[in-house]
Amino acid sequence: MHEIFIAAPVPQLMTDQLAKLPVHVTIHQSADPITLAELKDGVKNAEILVVPLSTPVTTDVLAAAPHLRLIANYGAGVDNIALDDAHARNIQVVNTPGVSANAVAELTIALILAWSRRLPEGDSLMRHEGFKAWEPLFFLGHEIQGKSLGIVGLGAIGRSVAAKATALGMSVQYWQRHALTSDEEKTLGVHYATLDQLLATSQFVSLHVPLVAGTHHLIDAPKLAKMRHDAVLINVARGPVIDEAALLKALQAGEIAGAALDVYEHEPQVSAGLKKMENVILTPHIGNATVEAREAMAALITANITAYLQGEPLKFTV
Repeated sequence: MHEIFIAAPVPQLMTDQLAKLPVHVTIHQSADPITLAELKDGVKNAEILVVPLSTPVTTDVLAAAPHLRLIANYGAGVDNIALDDAHARNIQVVNTPGVSANAVAELTIALILAWSRRLPEGDSLMRHEGFKAWEPLFFLGHEIQGKSLGIVGLGAIGRSVAAKATALGMSVQYWQRHALTSDEEKTLGVHYATLDQLLATSQFVSLHVPLVAGTHHLIDAPKLAKMRHDAVLINVARGPVIDEAALLKALQAGEIAGAALDVYEHEPQVSAGLKKMENVILTPHIGNATVEAREAMAALITANITAYLQGEPLKFTV
C-alpha cells in the first residue's frame, strides 16, 4: 500500500478519486496551517506528499521523509520547495499550472475595476455614515475603457488578463524576457515594450511572473520611480516580486496613485503601513480561490498520482 500524506484539507473530488487507488491517505485536517513539526511527522512514512504552495518543504522536511518519491504541489509555483535537494534525493516534483489562469485573471480585472470605481470605499461608506444624496461630483471614480494596461509576464495568466482587458476596451502592452511573434501579438491585441517603457506609460501595471532569482524585487524603488504618478500597481503573482518597503514609501510620497495586492512579501503578514493606506486594496491570496480552479488543480494532482503508481510519465514536472 502506497502512503500519501496531504498537508491541508482538499476538495472532495480528490479524496473520492484517491479512494479508488491502492493507497493509504492521511490528511492534515485543521483550520490552521500545518506546522513544521506536524509536517515532518506526517511525511516520515509517506511515499507521496501533496502540499499547498503556502507550506515550505525545506531540506529538513525532506530529510525527515526517507521514503518520499513524489511531491505534488497544490499550486502553479514551486518556490516553497527545496527543489535542488528534492532532485538530489530522486524525488519527483510536479505542480498544477494553467488550470487556474482564468481565475487569477478574473481577480486581476476585478481589482482593476474595484480600484477604479472605489468599491471598497463605497462599501465602507454605506456600512458606516452612508451618503446624503446623488450629486454630480459625488464619489467619482474612473472608467477603465481607454486606459492603458501593462502586463509584466505574458504566460497563461497574463494572456488571459490581456484578452479580458482588451474586451473591456483597454490598450495592452506587455514585457517579458522574450517577445512574442508579431502574429501572436496581433492575435492577442498586445504590443511589446521594455520594462522601463511599460512602467513609464501604463496607467495600470499588473504582475504575472513566477518568483525566481531574477524576479525577486523586480519592482524596486528605482522601478517604482519610473511609473506614472496616476499609475496603479497590481500584484497577484508572488509577494517578493515587489520590494514592499519601497512600495509603501512610493505610496506615502504620492509617487504612484495606488496598489491592489493579493500577495505579500512576508505572507501571510501584511505591513501595518499598507493597511493604513486608503488607496490600497488588500485581498488574502485568493487568486485561484474558486471552486472550479481548485477542483481542476485537484484533478491534475490525482492524475499525476495515478500515473506515478502505474509507472507512467508525469505531467508538469519541475
